[in-house]
Amino acid sequence: MRNKIISGTLLFPFIISCTGKIQQEKPNVLFILTDDHAMAAISAYRSGLSTLAPTPNIDRIAKEGAIFQANYCCNSISGPSRAAILTGKHSHKNGFMRNGNQGFDGTQQTLPKILQANGYETALIGKWHLVSEPTGFDFWTILSDQGEYNHPDFITGKDTTRHTGYVTDIITRFTKEWLDKRDKEKPFFLMMNHKAPHRNWVPAERHYRLYEHTLFPIPENYFDSYDNRVAASKQEMNIYRDMYEGHDLKMVTGTDSDTLLYDPWPHVFIDRITPEEKARFFEAYRERNNDFFSTPRTEKEIAEWKLQRYLQDYLATIKSVDESVGEILDYLKEKGLDKNTIIVYTSDQGFYLGEHGWFDKRFMYEESFVMPLLMSYPSEINPGTEIKGLTQNIDFAPTFLDMCGIEIPEDMQGQSFRPLLGGEIPESWRESLYYHYYEYPGFHSVKAHYGVKTMRYKLIHFYEDNLWELYDLQNDPNEMHNIYGYPDMEEVIQKMKKELVRLQEMYEVPKELCE
Repeated sequence: MRNKIISGTLLFPFIISCTGKIQQEKPNVLFILTDDHAMAAISAYRSGLSTLAPTPNIDRIAKEGAIFQANYCCNSISGPSRAAILTGKHSHKNGFMRNGNQGFDGTQQTLPKILQANGYETALIGKWHLVSEPTGFDFWTILSDQGEYNHPDFITGKDTTRHTGYVTDIITRFTKEWLDKRDKEKPFFLMMNHKAPHRNWVPAERHYRLYEHTLFPIPENYFDSYDNRVAASKQEMNIYRDMYEGHDLKMVTGTDSDTLLYDPWPHVFIDRITPEEKARFFEAYRERNNDFFSTPRTEKEIAEWKLQRYLQDYLATIKSVDESVGEILDYLKEKGLDKNTIIVYTSDQGFYLGEHGWFDKRFMYEESFVMPLLMSYPSEINPGTEIKGLTQNIDFAPTFLDMCGIEIPEDMQGQSFRPLLGGEIPESWRESLYYHYYEYPGFHSVKAHYGVKTMRYKLIHFYEDNLWELYDLQNDPNEMHNIYGYPDMEEVIQKMKKELVRLQEMYEVPKELCE
């Protein structure tokens, strides 16, 4: 491979071998993946919400490198998104279209396998959530299924062991331990996969009261009536109707009670912690909850109270992730690894923080479709770079291979977004993205749908009911007005449908999956 120069800087640092010959040093890759981290909950994206709950360490990656403004997933649900990241392919191609299916096919071509075959030492630490056993990793230790926030079980190829402590802190410690013990003669590819901030949003004990007195802004469409949006009206992911009062909202009652008002899954948290930890947990929430139950409130006020409790816990859970990122960034700098390591921070999809009245994800609407993506690499990305081109999680694998000087397999459906890293959008760059969600019937009752997005418009087809939605994102960024069928939109509709068919043909989506 020829030495590539970008902005006057050689792509890879050079080292002198023992023979005196100049060799290229391939970059390391640290891929930090969180679960359900909304873009609006990262202060580098400057939302009103995140200014009250800043993420200064995650922001460091953007400050020292690039922030992506239009990065999206291809299927907004945990397992399928992870499979797309590993393979560079849409769900129908990698075979993992729904959570909890028969498991990810680990025999297929994946990013870690390709890197491994090209001299990289590979590791996976944290959440896997693909049912099958990881392949392509020299080392792996993964959480059992979704994992637990406190005293989690970790699975290796040999055993399952419960570890004392908070899951985010443990994953951070394991990551540093592996970095200390790795083969220093090889470049590394490390996936650091956090559980947080997945439901049920249990903060570290040190952060139980972090946002106790913070009132977060209420989205203007929190009480959405879903006019002309049939599928949106039939979901079961509403904060004030569908959240569990114990499991999700931690509604401890009574001065001396050690029980939750309602907890359908007690083993998820309460039965795992020690009696002393349990007492401190209840104490942290009891006073606030007693005030809630003793104060008369209207239905609207109850709904707003539940939103505040959700956001307080969700954002307090992210605080530990931000601390973890800071600890790892400091470690890399201390060890002299910061200059030659591609650092990536992202999530498996977006998440609703009260928009449309919701939590969770799944829909092709912006909040769950868009993924945060921050990336630094001093040899190639200038500090403070803003990337506005359309990118997708299927692009991660080909991009990393490209940056590591490894040929991209022709069957990968994503494309390297390396040409965007200078901050400009090449004329040849894509102008649309394809999305497909399959899991219906399923949890939260979100109808199966596919669609196409351009910079301005989005067309969605809920195909089992043959319902269409069209949004003008320029004039309706909150996607409140379905303009499909409007006479003045006919030309746009036909153009978007033509583009949708083109993408389905290009990605070889079987027709039987679209009916």
